[in-house]
Amino acid sequence: MYARRRRWYFAMMGVCIALFVLAWGVVRLWSVPAAVAMCVVAMVIPPFAAIVANRRGPDDRWWDDPGDSGDAESDRWWEELDRRNSK
Repeated sequence: MYARRRRWYFAMMGVCIALFVLAWGVVRLWSVPAAVAMCVVAMVIPPFAAIVANRRGPDDRWWDDPGDSGDAESDRWWEELDRRNSK
């Protein structure tokens, strides 16, 4: 799960950098408004890349670390839930 999010993040950021480089290295020679538009699109990509990289899947238990929450009843409940899901 983590590797997939990381690949998507780097792909999106690669597209962002490519858009900036192409806009001001190549496209501006023919059309400055097109280069500016490419930069606007590139400007919008990083927030979405951060959202993708930090999104959690339905199986990620980020809110309750397994086995050491300090609440024995909660730990037993999570262990039971994990046993059910692993079958």
